[in-house]
Amino acid sequence: MKLQPILVVAWMLLVGTGCSSSPGRPKSDSASLAPDQVIAFTTLYNQNCAGCHGVSGKGGAAIALADPVFLAFADDTAIRRTVEKGVPSTAMPAFARASGGMLSEKQIEAIVRGIRSWAKSDVPGDTTLPAYTPQSPGDPQKGAEVFRSYCASCHGSDGRGGSKASSVVDGSYLTLVSDQYLRTIVTTGRPELGAPDWRGDVEGRPLSNQEISDAVAWLSSQRPQGPRPSAISFLEQPRGGTQ
Repeated sequence: MKLQPILVVAWMLLVGTGCSSSPGRPKSDSASLAPDQVIAFTTLYNQNCAGCHGVSGKGGAAIALADPVFLAFADDTAIRRTVEKGVPSTAMPAFARASGGMLSEKQIEAIVRGIRSWAKSDVPGDTTLPAYTPQSPGDPQKGAEVFRSYCASCHGSDGRGGSKASSVVDGSYLTLVSDQYLRTIVTTGRPELGAPDWRGDVEGRPLSNQEISDAVAWLSSQRPQGPRPSAISFLEQPRGGTQ
């Protein structure tokens, strides 16, 4: 039995329609993008950043990136440099291809823009933030006094921990963090952990730029000497600066 030409065409259309709508068949718009073509911030952040900085930048093993104080303290250049080049001797890897990572320039830019988009409010109160990098060398001896005045109520007079917070002079901890990380924490605090920023340690007495540098110098002086292994850290200052 031979089918008429018109019936053959109708049969082919019917078969084609049935296959295109069959269960499990991918939709026409569901094709996967190549890894280097993904520029959606949420996808890039979840794949590369959330493991340390927490869901939606709310903090985890590393600092909260969605904190308005942090976003006012660290500008786009600092954030981009860290994403691109990472932080040597820490757990912050380099993500840019030029530095051995796997992300393109467009993907790096998407991450920087996305992180900046979390700055939905200004820093409340005094908006004159300390400088991101130290403006002059810190004095460890003066830093010890700064620490006792501003930090001891939580971390203990010797920095070995108190009723409200843990030790910040533990050798393992200090070996695993950079001076810039310490400066960032002293300035921005860890709001997700209840640690205040530079204005909240002593009411009405915000830390000055120099006092922050002195406190960091004292903390750094407690660091064991020798090779430094990888560590959890964030936002190193430009190469050639204080380590």
